[in-house]
Amino acid sequence: MTTTVHDPAEPPRDCPLCPRLVAYREANRSAHPGWWNGPVPSWGDRDGRLLVVGLAPGVGGANRTGRPFTGDYAGTLLYETLAKYGFATGRYGADPADGLALRDCRIVNAVRCVPPANLPTPLEIRTCNGFLKEEIAAVAGARAVLALGVVAHNAVLRANGLPMSRHKFRHGQVVELPNGVLLADSYHVSRYNTNTGVLTTAMFEAVVGQLRETLDAAG
Repeated sequence: MTTTVHDPAEPPRDCPLCPRLVAYREANRSAHPGWWNGPVPSWGDRDGRLLVVGLAPGVGGANRTGRPFTGDYAGTLLYETLAKYGFATGRYGADPADGLALRDCRIVNAVRCVPPANLPTPLEIRTCNGFLKEEIAAVAGARAVLALGVVAHNAVLRANGLPMSRHKFRHGQVVELPNGVLLADSYHVSRYNTNTGVLTTAMFEAVVGQLRETLDAAG
């Protein structure tokens, strides 16, 4: 008999830890039984030097497809930029079967289950932080973390045992954490941010391009 060992960096399919998210998950399963409707696993190269941390799955995006940032507007800017700078190969087609592959890169969300109105509560963020901590520990070769938004930035600090007051979020900022890993900040690649001009393609490409140069220079 083969025993399956659960990955501590991944919540179980029916993770019970956040009652509000459980209720929303069950409602989505009833309304859309063909969707993923579960905690969205991290994706990409566990030996990658870049770890991208997002906020949470979108209800009609990753919650539907089961792959981070796949199926909603945010994925277009994220994956096209990662491909431009060599962190992905293939073409993003908003579908897990599109053939896109991450290269030297891995993606995870600070909160793994879709929250109502795309807004997790502070308690839900803290509760899910244990999985992010395990993910960061598992990606042993990571040399840089790209945090998409304030929630992701603070979640990375918490997962590293650092107070949120240590480094305030600032778009374009790159700081070195005590373990030597770089933490880079970008506004989230959401439709709202891009439609309102908070984040432009050029702004996001500048952040990812800088990380590419830094990692290449480090060898």
